[in-house]
Amino acid sequence: MKDFLLVFRMDYDTMPKGSPEEMQARTKTWMDWIGGIAAQNKLTDRGNRLFPTGKVVKPGKVITDGPYTEIKESIAGYSIVKAGSIEEATELAEGCPVLKLGGNVEVREISVLVN
Repeated sequence: MKDFLLVFRMDYDTMPKGSPEEMQARTKTWMDWIGGIAAQNKLTDRGNRLFPTGKVVKPGKVITDGPYTEIKESIAGYSIVKAGSIEEATELAEGCPVLKLGGNVEVREISVLVN
């Protein structure tokens, strides 16, 4: 099994706000999806949500506010899953609740450095 990073991207401007009850229901959907992956023993790290703001460090000690304002989508969070192939990891990502909110999931194999 290999580890794959699932990067959840979302346009924060179009993300539904909702009532506290709707937000709680959305959180439950996420927890159910992650729980299903964990039940298959394919969850390496559940990851975390990320704030929409941050800093970008560039060469020459240039630091700007980030993420880049030119891009429409921001990284909303991440998880790490175990799968035999990128196709299997992609199948796990197909159930991600961010897809129902207009977002997307980037699936990337994590490279393990060997000495």
